[in-house]
Amino acid sequence: MTRNKARIAVLISGNGSNLQAILDAAATGALAHGTVELVISSSSQAYGITRARDAGVPVDVVRRQEFATQAEFDDALSQIIDQYQIDLIVLAGYMNILSKQFVERYPNRIVNVHPSLIPAFSGPGFYGLKVHEAVVAAGVKVSGATVHYVTEVCDGGQILAQETVPVYETDTPQDVQKRVLTEVEHIIYPRVIEQLSKEIAGN
Repeated sequence: MTRNKARIAVLISGNGSNLQAILDAAATGALAHGTVELVISSSSQAYGITRARDAGVPVDVVRRQEFATQAEFDDALSQIIDQYQIDLIVLAGYMNILSKQFVERYPNRIVNVHPSLIPAFSGPGFYGLKVHEAVVAAGVKVSGATVHYVTEVCDGGQILAQETVPVYETDTPQDVQKRVLTEVEHIIYPRVIEQLSKEIAGN
């Protein structure tokens, strides 16, 4: 079965700069085989909501703390995702843990970008600035970002793309974070999403 474009949901928790990179790719035609149909935020205060609304994309806020159990939260997320007939779920700075049961509902349909070269500086406890703090503390000369499928194993899914950036002796964690974000994440994430969308769309 072929369809014109893959239907994408982007899940966010904060600023949404990767969301913006994806929206920009759609606007310029670099993301030609997918369309962002839905943004789900874990916080009503996330600036990414403004980015989505400015682009005319529907937004839903689903807060984990409003549900008594993980299963109820999973069901609420799934209900919205299925309502929009989403083909590809893109995590972009999404801070909620997705359960094994949720991930298994959407095999090879959830992707994430992690701000290191997996397996280095990845897994439980490595997120956000903590990753770059560990990179600087370790004194490594190279870091980067990884796009991967999401499984029940934290940062353990199949790697879809990786690219590197240099790390300099004078770098702060914030320096590394900015370099990884702007020179790698914002470039490879839309590219991988386009590749996956093309496969989903069947053309």
